[in-house]
Amino acid sequence: MFIRFIISNALALAITTVLQSPTKTQQITQNQPFPKITGYFSMLHPIGSWDKKGFHDNFSDTYTLVFPFGINILKSDKFGISFEIAPNLRTEHHISKVSSVLFHPGALFRFKHGFTFIGRMAFETNGRYGLTPVFNQVIKKGKDAGLYLAIPFPLRFGNDQPASVATGIQVGVSF
Repeated sequence: MFIRFIISNALALAITTVLQSPTKTQQITQNQPFPKITGYFSMLHPIGSWDKKGFHDNFSDTYTLVFPFGINILKSDKFGISFEIAPNLRTEHHISKVSSVLFHPGALFRFKHGFTFIGRMAFETNGRYGLTPVFNQVIKKGKDAGLYLAIPFPLRFGNDQPASVATGIQVGVSF
């Protein structure tokens, strides 16, 4: 119940922030000097993961919600680096807790029409590590903020567990 309250309020705040901002023209963005620092926060809803034991969904016995936030240092309109921290909240048997924190540095490759590919390294406090390719699309760009959708594909290894690949849906606000 509490997690649903947090999710609905955070999503409503993000959408309201973006919709109240007037849109920017591409010319203004292109004239801004580099390097430039931007920030973001988001919610990631994992869908499931696959390993040698099969598919494990996020809806059966446990529920996990991730809150990635970070900064991007843009060297140009095409390239930058990103530093992300993502706490994982896990609910199991009506008990919720922070199950791990993910340190997620990476490189941003920006393309036309608001599309960005992010290649991230992953270091989790639960002992897992790996790579996370992320496909990111800006949905709405305002004057001071933007709404984006991302689909990550985490590849994880270590901590005496089988290698896995997962996916989820991430919605965020950049500023």
